This record gives sequence, structure tokens and C-alpha cells, in this order.
Amino acid sequence: MKPWEAFYHHSKVAPSVLAFLHVGALILAGGFALSTDRDTLQAVNAGEAQRARHLADLASVHVWVVAGLVVSFVSGLFLFAADVETFFGSWVFWVKMALIVALLVNGYVMMRTGQDLRSHSGNAVARWRTLRHTSVVSTALWITISLAGIILVNL
Repeated sequence: MKPWEAFYHHSKVAPSVLAFLHVGALILAGGFALSTDRDTLQAVNAGEAQRARHLADLASVHVWVVAGLVVSFVSGLFLFAADVETFFGSWVFWVKMALIVALLVNGYVMMRTGQDLRSHSGNAVARWRTLRHTSVVSTALWITISLAGIILVNL
């Protein structure tokens, strides 16, 4: 990691590009996710036609959220490699990683629940309740992960 660390710390371009990729991807993914979470909370109490439209939108948004998370993950690896000592020993870093895992699990549950609702399998009332719950959890996780990222930058 030393060659990368040396290059990163002596470059003006590499930190800027990586920070932009990392934060920009999170803005993309988080923006789509938070907007869809809001729409999910509204769709829970909507009529069948609006719910059906929302479920189609929910399926299409996952591609953008996952793409943003992949770019953020790859750029995050490069940022981590530039300062392994600081990040590896930071409890804030590990809390952020745990929150990201929770976000991924929550997103998977949300995706599966949406698929089940679109295919009419299972109890629709319980599935919409699960979708509402995963949307609230998603919103809280995105905000908390952002806070952890800001704290990490300032360590």
C-alpha cells in the first residue's frame, strides 16, 4: 500500500477525484434511495393503482442505488488504502462499515418485498408494512452513514 499512499498524498488530483467519486456516488445512490423511501411511505396509504406504479418505480431505482454504492465502495477502497493506519484503527470506520452492511441487508429485504408484492405472493398488508419499515430504516441509515463519513474525514 505504500506506493499508493505516497502517490495519493503527493497528488492534488487523486484526492479530489476519489473524494468526488465517493461522495458523488453516495449523493446519487442516497438521493434516489431517500426519494423512493419518501414515495414508499406515501404509497403505503395510497390506492391500488398508485401502489402498482410505485412498485414498478421501486424496482427501477435499485439499479441506480446499487450502481452508486459500487462506485462508492471502489473509491472507498482507494481512500482506505491511502491511509490504512488511520482507518483500520478507527472505531468510527468500523461502525460506518457495519451501518453499510445493515443498509445492504435492508435494501435486499426491500427489493424482495417489492418483488413479492409485484407477484402477489404473501400477505399484502404485512408486505406493505415491511416496505414501510424498510423505508424508515433506510432513511435513518443513509443519514447516519453520512454522519459517520463526516466524522471520519475529521479524525
